[in-house]
Amino acid sequence: MIPVLAASATAVAVGCVGVALLRMRRVSAPARRPRVVDGLDVTPTQFWATVIGAAGVTFVFVYGITGLFAVAAVPAVVVAMLPKAYYARSRARRVASVQDAWPDGIRDLLASIRSGASLPIALEHLARHGPRPLREAFQGFPVYARSLGVIPALDMVRADLADPVTDRIVEVLILAHERGGPVVGEILSDLAEAATRDSWANEQIRTEILEHKINSRVVFVLPWLVLVAMTARSGAFREFYSTPAGVLVVLVGGVMSLVGILIATRLSAVSPEPRVFSGDTA
Repeated sequence: MIPVLAASATAVAVGCVGVALLRMRRVSAPARRPRVVDGLDVTPTQFWATVIGAAGVTFVFVYGITGLFAVAAVPAVVVAMLPKAYYARSRARRVASVQDAWPDGIRDLLASIRSGASLPIALEHLARHGPRPLREAFQGFPVYARSLGVIPALDMVRADLADPVTDRIVEVLILAHERGGPVVGEILSDLAEAATRDSWANEQIRTEILEHKINSRVVFVLPWLVLVAMTARSGAFREFYSTPAGVLVVLVGGVMSLVGILIATRLSAVSPEPRVFSGDTA
């Protein structure tokens, strides 16, 4: 009982240290901070504090239950990979929401243009009354457009989202702004159809790979949960895994599991679309 309480107390302490580092960094960081993942406001300090805190809490907690270093090390390594997966998933959700919102957003722009508004005014209207994901992405556009110009403001939106679909749409919007006149309506009409096709294709791809990802994660995690449950109480299992032979079994099993999850992840992964119109030279 005492090792479990000590491990739990240490886990809480490690977690508190990680949270304190995150809060200190959030208060002291400048307005424009480096990002670990494109489109997510995460600094390297925040990322590594999360990784170390999560791994430390998991290791101490499992070690307190089982008393076995090898059994506690594998879950700690697995949990250490979760922050990267979390930020990647958050990034993917944000990109997907923006991609799905673009067809309606472009139709809003087209409606504003046909009612007599200019493209900059239509974009400001989109920033205030468009679909929620685009309102969040364009929330600073009106200020930047008035102080820097429409094209630099669009480039800032493109750099913030870091999405190939948005890159293409922003490039077309810049072209429409430069051309002006009646051609803007025709450009936006064609752009709405293209964005709708892209949204349908992306949704089908996400649906196809979701089941494979869930199955691979469950197959990977389940054996280690069973191992922790078997070694949580004293007995033959805990005695065996405290011997060199048991440690060797855990190491071999951990390596095989990691290789398996890497293969499954690679097979279910979709190659990211290159950002041809990233605007890096702007």
